[in-house]
Amino acid sequence: MLHPFISTLIRRPNLLIDHLGGYAELIREEASEASVDLIRRAFIWALAAVGAMLFLILAGVAIMLGAVTNQFHWALVAVPAVPLVLTLAAFFKAQKLLPPSHFSEVRAQFDRDAQALRSAA
Repeated sequence: MLHPFISTLIRRPNLLIDHLGGYAELIREEASEASVDLIRRAFIWALAAVGAMLFLILAGVAIMLGAVTNQFHWALVAVPAVPLVLTLAAFFKAQKLLPPSHFSEVRAQFDRDAQALRSAA
């Protein structure tokens, strides 16, 4: 006496092919969502890095200008402050974006299939 899964597989192999095709489609969808999240996070981290570099450069120039002219002007603080605010906003946004549980639907489907196989026995 064969297991019901094996007897069904022998009689109708196209069911397994269709089921595996469904898994492939589900994995493709989940992978595209994961790649979008990865690209979004990479862009935000790159924005934070560029903002930090721009802040360091402009702060260095402001310090040199202040030292050379021996006077303070509000623009020496305001100009480097803009990329600093941009950097902090991007940093906190990147920290807030927790990676979602990717491929959770694939795991859930696999668990449902395993449960169905166990109940068929």
